[in-house]
Amino acid sequence: MKIDLAKAVLLVMDVQNDMVRRFLPSDPQFLVRLSGVIQHARAAAIPVLYIVVEFRPSLPEVVDRGYFADVKKSGKLISGTPEVMVHPAIAPKTNDIIVTKRRISSFAGSDLEVVLRGLNRDLLILTGISTSGVVLSTYREAFDKDYSLVVIADACVDNDQEVHRVLVEKIFPRHGIVLTAAEFAQAIR
Repeated sequence: MKIDLAKAVLLVMDVQNDMVRRFLPSDPQFLVRLSGVIQHARAAAIPVLYIVVEFRPSLPEVVDRGYFADVKKSGKLISGTPEVMVHPAIAPKTNDIIVTKRRISSFAGSDLEVVLRGLNRDLLILTGISTSGVVLSTYREAFDKDYSLVVIADACVDNDQEVHRVLVEKIFPRHGIVLTAAEFAQAIR
């Protein structure tokens, strides 16, 4: 499988300090593999977009019900706090793009589509925390928006290994390509 480098963009989603703290115990080598994927993408001139979730200090984007109600109670994921910073092991470089979102999907409450249009890119390579959260939500919305999709299975992590396995083995292959980090490195050479 060969990836069209002229159409590809790498999305590094929700690999923020708070998420790493909560999800890393399920796969201690995750950041090492993800760092390799990012380095290979940069070497192949694939734009790297970091997707981060954060909220304004008064949390006007968050209602008192639903998934983010706990975020409101905890006061986490507030702009400018250490919890929302991209983990230093995979920190953005000068030419990387940071996209801020306000919900689970990378498209929700962000300017991701504007950036993708400006870059003229329609092949999304998905990585991040968590497979059943941002990766799945972004995958479904991107498919519905007619983007081509690649998921790097071992550059995604989830606390539920069975859910991760079902997604990367059964769900994601239906509308996209699933590769390992090593297969991705081969595909962009």
